[in-house]
Amino acid sequence: METLRFFGLRPDMTVVEFWPGSGWYTEILAPYLAEGSGTYIAAGFATGPGSDPAQAALMAAYQRQFGADRLLYGEIQFTAFGAMTGPVAPAGTADMVLFMRNIHAWMASGIAEKAFADAFAALRPGGILGIEQHRLGPDADQDPAAANGYVQEAFVRQLAQEAGFVFVEASEINANDADSKDHPFGVDTLAPQRLTAPRGSPPDPDFDRTEYDAIGESDRMTLKFRKPE
Repeated sequence: METLRFFGLRPDMTVVEFWPGSGWYTEILAPYLAEGSGTYIAAGFATGPGSDPAQAALMAAYQRQFGADRLLYGEIQFTAFGAMTGPVAPAGTADMVLFMRNIHAWMASGIAEKAFADAFAALRPGGILGIEQHRLGPDADQDPAAANGYVQEAFVRQLAQEAGFVFVEASEINANDADSKDHPFGVDTLAPQRLTAPRGSPPDPDFDRTEYDAIGESDRMTLKFRKPE
């Protein structure tokens, strides 16, 4: 709630969320916007020939879940974001775009710049880009593929600026000083993923999670940008 209030969410907005995953924020945003005559657009994984089977399965499950109960979730609009996708929304129509802990994945896929460009195109003049992202320490070297899931705040600001956005404000709502950012399976060692083995491998029942569960969730930047009027 604090994060969405910081971004300036209102119930009459048209909001585009890039890669909503299994729908953690959808559960909050879609009913809220449906109650207030707003519009929620889920720009999910690109599916079709050559797409990641796991992403395709997750997107199919997402659409089944959130497309079935229109009374609760309203008329969700389903679009897609990926390397070869077109607009996530009609140009200049969105009031807000949300990037919620996905920039590292787009860096790994080489589509981070496209994400910012597509968001800029979708937003109306004065529209807001809200970002929450696992935060790398300012003195650490930035892996171009962000394999551990952490990204420097300065790099995110640079991506936004290069796309044409103006920085508005930063918040420490999602900060966590206990996060050392040096974990055996990257950020997904921490909650909520809580990996005990490399992604794609069977869980390790002997892995001691005590240290990582004590940290909680990752240290995260929370940034607000605006498309110029």
